[in-house]
Amino acid sequence: MRILTIDQIRSVMAVAGDFRVFVEVCLYAGLRLGEAAGLQLGDVNFLGRSMSIARQVQGATHKSAHLVAPKYGSERTVFVPAELTSSLAAHVARMQLEELDEQMFRTELGRLWNRNNASAEWRRIRSEAGLSDEFTLHALRHTFASNLIASGCDVVTVQRALGHAQPSITLNVYSHLWPSAEDRTRSATAAFMLVVADSADSLRTGSGKAQVNSVP
Repeated sequence: MRILTIDQIRSVMAVAGDFRVFVEVCLYAGLRLGEAAGLQLGDVNFLGRSMSIARQVQGATHKSAHLVAPKYGSERTVFVPAELTSSLAAHVARMQLEELDEQMFRTELGRLWNRNNASAEWRRIRSEAGLSDEFTLHALRHTFASNLIASGCDVVTVQRALGHAQPSITLNVYSHLWPSAEDRTRSATAAFMLVVADSADSLRTGSGKAQVNSVP
């Protein structure tokens, strides 16, 4: 599993070009390649700052690519920041999208993005950004998940955001990113000890002051 650093993300965005917004929904909403390719205008709630994952593109070539339902259990609503919906709104205006069932993303030839052409575009970006071949397009989704975990989100929250059918799937993939039970035990006890120590210091200080004040 590869997770992009902040500097690597900046490098990717600098060279992404017209593919940048596609990259953003994978990175900032955790969409799979097919889900991003299947996103339609009506799926984005710009005021509510969310997007519905209701379909995906299946197929590796422009001839075989077609829209299907998401993977089992992957239908979901993803809550996204205003910065992402603003980026999407600018994309909609630039592409002059009007109908709710219009695809958010299409190639210059008006075709659906699919596993082959989207991966090829990512390879261009990866090369220009100086990333190794180990960074696939799916690394954007891993980076999204990593950020949620680092920000303190629990496994169920991450599971729902990623569209995993069960929390166990999320744990199987990302368990190493969560603090271990030992780490949590140490942190919780350390915080507890500090509270106790602060309370004891307050009592000693208060007692000392009382003794001083009692002296004529």
